[in-house]
Formats: sequence, structure tokens, C-alpha cells
Amino acid sequence: MSNFVLLDIQDSVATVTLNRPEIHNAFNDEVIVSLSSIFDDLRTRDDITVVILRGNGKSFSAGGDFNWMRKSVEYTEAENKNDALALARMLNELNTLPQVTIACVHGAAMGGGVGLMSCCDIVIADKTTKLALSEVKLGLIPATIGPYVIAAIGARQARRLFVTGERFSAQRGYDMGLVHELADDQADMDAILQKLLGEIAANGTHAMREAKRLCLDLDGRGISADVMDDTADRIAKIRVKEEAQIRLKNFLEKTG
Repeated sequence: MSNFVLLDIQDSVATVTLNRPEIHNAFNDEVIVSLSSIFDDLRTRDDITVVILRGNGKSFSAGGDFNWMRKSVEYTEAENKNDALALARMLNELNTLPQVTIACVHGAAMGGGVGLMSCCDIVIADKTTKLALSEVKLGLIPATIGPYVIAAIGARQARRLFVTGERFSAQRGYDMGLVHELADDQADMDAILQKLLGEIAANGTHAMREAKRLCLDLDGRGISADVMDDTADRIAKIRVKEEAQIRLKNFLEKTG
């Protein structure tokens, strides 16, 4: 694994840290491969319940590394597609991790940095964070990150930000639903994170994974007979699991 990405595991929490502080954690093909490898490994870890995504230094992530983008200028269309597919697959791996994913964002999150945020279940951002989907400034489009950003903020907001490339504040990101919690500073961010970890630790691990999968599977589906049957099937199956049986019995004994 490249030292451009660090992995630290403490108990049931894995922290993945982008580690290119000298260039604001901009990512290239090596970073993408490292993140994909880490996410592939974490996906199989039943002992990990939370994955935290951070950036070392002054920023969360400035998006694509200019040297990486410079190489793409010389690529054929087929080579560019293969390059983009690697990024698309990494984002999908993050988006579909069975664990609870939390992005702790500060400084700047540009382009692909916003994409990473959009793939996480929960986003905590420092109030001073600057955000942008600035691909059009370079004659590009936010293609591979597009599905996740649109899912996070909606098509109406995305249409403006995709075509203007304008910078916007963490507060505006909060107002649009991209950010869930605003932090005053690093100490406040850590306090918010610890509170969230406490809430998560009190929950059933299997239930959280199935709840996340429910969100992903139902997104974009209308209410139909098939959906009603699917959701009824899911709750029936989870009710008979050992985790639910124990937790329900304990709860009923306390309240009975």
C-alpha cells in the first residue's frame, strides 16, 4: 500500500487518511489504487463497524493531482476511459462499504474531494471549509463523481454547481444536504465525531449494515407491490436473527 494513504485500526474503527499534505491531498492513479485496495479489504472485515475518511495537512482533498491530469492529455480516448473507470470503481467501493462511513472535512474539498464526501454516510465539515465542483474550469465535467453528488444534493443544486464551477461554503453545503454536521474547529469536530461513534456503538452491527443496504437499494425506486414485498421480506428476515432477538428481548424486559 502506498504511503499516500494511511490506514489505522483501533478496536472497531478504521481511519483512512489521505497523506499528500504538500499538494492538499490531491489524488492520482496511485492514490486511487491504494484506496481501492483498502476499501476491498475493509469490506470483508466483520470486526470493523466504522470507517473514517480524513486528510492530513491543510485540506481534505483538492481533487485531481495536476501531474496526473497532465498525463491524461496525452491519453487516447480508450486510455482515458480506463483511467476514469478506476476512479469510478473506487468511488463505488466507498459508497457501498457495509460499514458506517464518516468523512471529516477541513480546509478545501474540490472536485473529487466533494465526490469522496458524497460517497460517505455522514459528513462533518469545519465551518471554514471551501468546496467546489470546478471541473468545467478545466474544460472537464464531474462525470464519475456525478451520480454520488446528485444523490447527495439533488439534481437541481447539482445543475448549478456543475455548470458554474463556483466555490461555496461548508454552510451552503450543509444547507444542501452535502454536510450533516458543522464544526467550529478541530476540537469541535473531534467532539462531534466521538458523539457519533458513541451513538453507533450502541446499535446492532448487522442492523446498521442492513439499514444502509436498504437505503442504497431503495434509492430511486417508487412504492410498488414489489417494493412492499421486498421490505416486508427484509424485516421478517432480520427479526429472526440472533442480534435482533437478543436486543428485542432485552428491550422488552426493561420496558415490560
